[in-house]
Amino acid sequence: MAALHPFRALRPAPGAADQVASVPYDVVNVDEARALAAGHPLSFLHVTRSEIDLPPGTNPYDARVYEQAVRNLETLKRAAPLVMEDEPSLYLYRLRAGTHEQTGLAGCFSVDEYDRGSIKRHEKTRKDKEDDRTRHITELRAQTGVVFLTYRAAPAIDEVVRRASSARALYDFTADDGVSHTIWRLTGEDVRALVAAFGALPALYIADGHHRAASAARARAALPGSREAATFIAVAFPDREVRILPYNRVVKDLGAKTPATLLSALGPIVRPSSAQAEPARQGDVSMFLDGRWHMLRLPAPPPGTPRADALDVEVLQQQVLAPFLGIGDPRTDKRIDFVGGIRGPTELERLVASGRAAVAFSLYPVAVEDLLAIADAGDIMPPKSTWFEPKLRDGLLVHLI
Repeated sequence: MAALHPFRALRPAPGAADQVASVPYDVVNVDEARALAAGHPLSFLHVTRSEIDLPPGTNPYDARVYEQAVRNLETLKRAAPLVMEDEPSLYLYRLRAGTHEQTGLAGCFSVDEYDRGSIKRHEKTRKDKEDDRTRHITELRAQTGVVFLTYRAAPAIDEVVRRASSARALYDFTADDGVSHTIWRLTGEDVRALVAAFGALPALYIADGHHRAASAARARAALPGSREAATFIAVAFPDREVRILPYNRVVKDLGAKTPATLLSALGPIVRPSSAQAEPARQGDVSMFLDGRWHMLRLPAPPPGTPRADALDVEVLQQQVLAPFLGIGDPRTDKRIDFVGGIRGPTELERLVASGRAAVAFSLYPVAVEDLLAIADAGDIMPPKSTWFEPKLRDGLLVHLI
């Protein structure tokens, strides 16, 4: 079963929602966060990336950063203002980007289920990132980052979503990136129906936000007297609506190779030069090298290969990046970097043309069913396999613990 808990959200007054809402803390670096928050005193980045309000060069893990976050949250409560819900509620959260639309259920979910593995994960986490967000949660006594869950779609949930989303929304605005965010507050029978429907689900899956979930679990252990810390805030979307974009690769140099010798080494997997920058099918990878796009056809994994090892990102790593470019562990190798698919092939071309990278690889996206199957098998996906888009915004729903 999947336990779903209504909660009393701390949220912006409706007129301030678009000013408070910010991109997730972990999709921008400190310079990007500072630029986005400049001239926007209500931006929730002042809470999630509070180092932007300290002198440049401040260590993001310095105690002053967390102290500043506490002060900034208290200031935002008054200035926005932020209001506390009178009674525990659930919420629908709809994201719309162009023709794509997805509607999820926002509420709190069980840390016990996360610890037991019935809220399934597919990604390893880093201790330093866990340490940071755990301290952020315990210092603020608030979960400010929302976990992105998915589940195999269920008609009983679909019915409540259709009915409840026809009502007047609590928030409805379009952010600077063109993504529309609409939130409805649910109470009464809708809440009871959703709690029952989620209780019938066999499992939930973390799509994005593994570090947020892990940090919530660690914060619960650090705050044993807090009942609210036994749950974490998330938005759960049906699997058929989730959109995964590729997580592309750039390599800073060719090692001992030249463009000509790399192409020669790749040999039979290089297709004739193509202007197509985004692959149209699994197994194809577009490579930008020496000012031109080339199409690679990856070798098919042998029968019986574990699903995680058969993903294009892993085949590329084992068949191209490791043997021909000397990229070892992509989690730690400083010569490789990763570019979210939302930036498109133009960003890959720019990085190579600027000299910041020597070669770029544009991949076909991982399927949602692959993610679910790998998590069901208890396996881990290769690093930087998925880029979920559109992104939830921070600051619209905060869970105080």
